[in-house]
Amino acid sequence: MESGAIRSDELAGRLLAGCDPQQREAITTEARPLCVLAAAGSGKTRVLTRRIAWRVNEGTASAPYVLALTFTRKAASELRGRLASLGLAEPATAGTFHAVALGELRRLAAERGGPPPVVIASKARLLATAAGQDYGRDRAMLAELASEIEWAQAQCLTAREYSRAASISARPSQCDPTLVTEIWKRYDREKQRRGVLDFDDLLLRCATELECDAEFAASARWRFRHLFVDEYQDVNPAQVRLLDAWLGDNNDICVVGDPDQAIYSWNGSDPRALVDFPQRHPGSRVVRLAVNYRSTEVVVAVASSVLKGESSPVRAWSVSDESGAPSAEPRDMPVPGSSRAGGRAQPIIAYETDLDEAIGVATALRRARSPGAPWSSLAVLARTNAQLVLFERELEAAGVPFRSGGGRAFLGRPAVRRALDRLTSPSDSPGLHGWLEELATSGTGQATDVSNDECELFGEPSSGNDLADTALLDVDLAELGALAADYLRYDSSASTAGFVSWLEASLRADPPRQVGDAVDVMTFHRAKGLEWRVVFVTGLEDGLVPIAHARSPQAASEERRLLYVACTRAMDDLRCSWARERSFGGRRSVRKPSPYLAAIEATHRDLVRLAELTPERSRASKRAVQALLAGRQRARGAP
Repeated sequence: MESGAIRSDELAGRLLAGCDPQQREAITTEARPLCVLAAAGSGKTRVLTRRIAWRVNEGTASAPYVLALTFTRKAASELRGRLASLGLAEPATAGTFHAVALGELRRLAAERGGPPPVVIASKARLLATAAGQDYGRDRAMLAELASEIEWAQAQCLTAREYSRAASISARPSQCDPTLVTEIWKRYDREKQRRGVLDFDDLLLRCATELECDAEFAASARWRFRHLFVDEYQDVNPAQVRLLDAWLGDNNDICVVGDPDQAIYSWNGSDPRALVDFPQRHPGSRVVRLAVNYRSTEVVVAVASSVLKGESSPVRAWSVSDESGAPSAEPRDMPVPGSSRAGGRAQPIIAYETDLDEAIGVATALRRARSPGAPWSSLAVLARTNAQLVLFERELEAAGVPFRSGGGRAFLGRPAVRRALDRLTSPSDSPGLHGWLEELATSGTGQATDVSNDECELFGEPSSGNDLADTALLDVDLAELGALAADYLRYDSSASTAGFVSWLEASLRADPPRQVGDAVDVMTFHRAKGLEWRVVFVTGLEDGLVPIAHARSPQAASEERRLLYVACTRAMDDLRCSWARERSFGGRRSVRKPSPYLAAIEATHRDLVRLAELTPERSRASKRAVQALLAGRQRARGAP
């Protein structure tokens, strides 16, 4: 037991209440390191937080020395909220990799008596300078350059190593590798000249400091003795390197992930970190959670059918016995089961055009909404952002409220932008603490001076109702205040510059904010980690699902997993559709159904046949046939 720890049998009982045997094992096992393979909807976050609370209650961990890592601020906030609800006497540290790394670098700078790190909000401006006159004004080229550099940084590559690595990985980039290398070198020199870091430098800089500064490493490892990582299938090599640096010789690490939800290789994530966990951490125990508590059995069956034929090494790993040791002969992961009977997966709808699909989905959304149910229980998902525009237009025409956009969009909202301008004003900034007081006391009158034109410019259309618009702006300011409160938890030497840097780092990967009652309209990638009662999975055409540039077997496998993720967002009702004709850049194109639809259709046919063979159906059918025969016999005068 940790010093001063008092075990509570009552808390232990609450932590295990409602858990299945596999969940109990994941929560209570004394094994370290631990890898939990958690299927979609299997309660992975519940298990992770309860394991942390269990260990604190058992005295094998101390909450102030726990570091729980995830990938978005929203997910980190959820971890903190769940841990607080489990009765931890002291708070644990829960945050994103980048936010925690930034906090550690600021702590190191303060200990050394130097200036805190300055993190640029975006690569664009510095990249434009580095690109020069030839490419500096080409926004598409700059975006492509930024994407390539970010991918390479995630792989822990240098500019000199980029070209060969990009060739080996078959990156679908339009940029000449030689050009990327040259501009990247100039970009690094420009950052060094200005004394700034970009978002992706945070992980590598923190890892390097831990590897090279023994005193800093010892201090960090003393503070973060117990490591927990959610969504481990999404880590990239830079994050793994940082984890290893934090861990040192310690083996107290628990990771939770699902190889079937590995969908971010395009930005540097590498699911091999999950697959190879037992090899990289000898003595590891592996526990599998295979029961989906979110989706009905029908939805799980349809979603799982998408993975049939999946030959990726991501699925070719399992465990052979109760010890958790890796099997000598890899085999497929077990197909997830469901704890919920029934459900609906309607036949795939083939629309004539993409416009017909958008209109059809808008109409179906109104019918799918149960009386008294919120719009937020419904979602429309598509593979690309470009597909969503048509849905948004038709939903607006049909009077169906909807929302889309992510954390970066939040920073562009008028009220948020004006508040941050006030904070960072070079002439009359009230300072961070003064600004927080202003934010806390700001009333609706202060927020209503944003013009309708300004709202439209920043993507926040006015509703025409002053009170409604004012309420929306007040919600934005409240959210901004909550973000500032989160920041203060990380940085004891809080400052305006530190908050602005942290805000950008935290919001960069955030999913759409949940404001108001509206249908969610988003891409498959954005939908990960979310759930709705009814989900429309749209645009299931070859060239979109899988995406046209997914040419390698690895890329095609990821496309299958991406569709699986989209389908498993549905709790009760899953609806899939595609269009025989779609518009691209004003040109009409004849489309073919996604090759993955055949498995879905076959599963649907099997489900229909099974439903017809249930005992209730069989008895009803038998009675109906008997009644029909009896009627015919009487008509013929039979006795």
